[in-house]
Amino acid sequence: MKEQIASIISKNVEGLSTEDILSLLEVPPKPELGDYAFPCFRLAKTMKKAPNLIAEDLKTAISGSLDFIDHIQIQGAYCNFFIKKDIFVKSMLQAAKQENFGSSDIGNGQSICIDYSSPNVAKNFHVGHLRTTIIGNSLYKIFSKLGYTVHRINHLGDWGTQFGKLIVAYKKWGSKEAVEQRGIAELMDLYVKFHTEAETDDTLIEEARAWFVKMEQGDEDALSIWQWFKDISMIEYRRAYQLLGVEFDSYNGESFYRDKTQDVVDRLEQANLLTESEGAYIVDLSDYDMAPCIIKKADGGSIYATRDLAAIFYRKETYHFSKCLYVTGQEQKLHFAQVFKVVELLGYDWAATQLVHIPYGLVSLEGAKLSTRNGNIIYAEDILLEAISKVKEVIAEKNPDLEHPDEVARMVGVGAIIFNDLYNQRIKDVSFKWEKILNFEGETGPYVQYTYARCSSLLRAVPDFDASAEIDYSVLTDLDSMELLKAINKFPKVILDAAEKYEPFLISRFAIDVAQAFNHFYNSNRINVPEDTIRNARLQLVAVTRKTLRDALALLGIGCPEQM
Repeated sequence: MKEQIASIISKNVEGLSTEDILSLLEVPPKPELGDYAFPCFRLAKTMKKAPNLIAEDLKTAISGSLDFIDHIQIQGAYCNFFIKKDIFVKSMLQAAKQENFGSSDIGNGQSICIDYSSPNVAKNFHVGHLRTTIIGNSLYKIFSKLGYTVHRINHLGDWGTQFGKLIVAYKKWGSKEAVEQRGIAELMDLYVKFHTEAETDDTLIEEARAWFVKMEQGDEDALSIWQWFKDISMIEYRRAYQLLGVEFDSYNGESFYRDKTQDVVDRLEQANLLTESEGAYIVDLSDYDMAPCIIKKADGGSIYATRDLAAIFYRKETYHFSKCLYVTGQEQKLHFAQVFKVVELLGYDWAATQLVHIPYGLVSLEGAKLSTRNGNIIYAEDILLEAISKVKEVIAEKNPDLEHPDEVARMVGVGAIIFNDLYNQRIKDVSFKWEKILNFEGETGPYVQYTYARCSSLLRAVPDFDASAEIDYSVLTDLDSMELLKAINKFPKVILDAAEKYEPFLISRFAIDVAQAFNHFYNSNRINVPEDTIRNARLQLVAVTRKTLRDALALLGIGCPEQM
């Protein structure tokens, strides 16, 4: 309907295409102002007429042109379109019933790489890692919904001087028994101890660098310790991923590219981009108001920028991506700007449009900033298990006879953490506050899940309900039913907007809007009434709401319990 309105307007105005008008059409803030509104301000200059007069002329020109329009009303410079309610209800219900509602084929034939999670091996998977993992997983689901082939890449931080530091710490203060017994917790303690000792002993840093050079040169002792540390780390990471329901297509980390960095150096030398600086080799980016990009350290070792460059070329040649997205903290903004600029300077024009850094804000627990180096850390697994435990307590108190309580507690607890992370723009900081996260009545994940469960309960109460049966659409033309359908109607555009802006929070806000609209509808309309005509129509709206909430939460990586 929106497209048809845009088409008929474009035939009666000059200088604006149907696509232009589609982008200008608005949904008014109040239902009494209509279903769609077209602002005429932009036409004033070209038509040399006051916007309100243009709106009047437009109304005269297109009135009666579309059979689904009940009437057009002028409000200042706006043409407000009122859709015939029963036609809107029928078309909306039929569209939302489709299994692929919200899906698109705009990504067909295109490949996207998403680089996310990427914890540093031998460091615990802390609550700070949740953000990149949760955001990246949601973007994967959003782009997949739009038809893209998405490659989920966990670029493990499994190479670099930090492993030299750990090896030094292990050999000086660690033991095989302690590492085997305590796992990554012992490695973390060794890492913290190294930095504490290095504050008064400068030789430790040099020892660490020497051990990393040994790793790069293939030293058997160094590599065996490194591989052991990596294996221990992956055990913890996979536990956290299992709780989150997250999977990856590739775990190729920095170490995978260590034999590919020479190709990067060769490309830069051939392009005359390498410059020697104090024994190191750099790409000078001063013309672009950026610090130099270090390619090779003075000791001959590679650096993460070199490995990131190698990864870009490998992914382009392997996946032929149309976009390569990097979901990391905003503190890495300069790093990726440098790396992307180097690719561009090598003559690859696609770098400017296809390489995208997606930053996000900091994470804190009740306002305490997290840091690995000084030991002020909270494990991601502990946070997730704590959320599950707290939900179990609520279930035991309020619904002790609930079936499958452990499964429900996992869905609700983990879902609450995910929803809290994705409820605001990703660049904003996230704070974990239990009373807010687990609130079943606020704008939270449990609130949306509870609304879904309520829909499921209503449908179970009428076992002979037929979702495919013809209904009287006029039953659903009351204000609350219409507002619920209008909220659901936004789903396809919300998905497109979330992909275009790399902002999953748009899906979260949509889910809240639909849940709130449903609860208004539920409170003002009895569902299981004796009259078949009314009951069946309202149950169809319940079924469509339930499906839409399920699909929206799925795009966030959240499951839906049938009972709560």
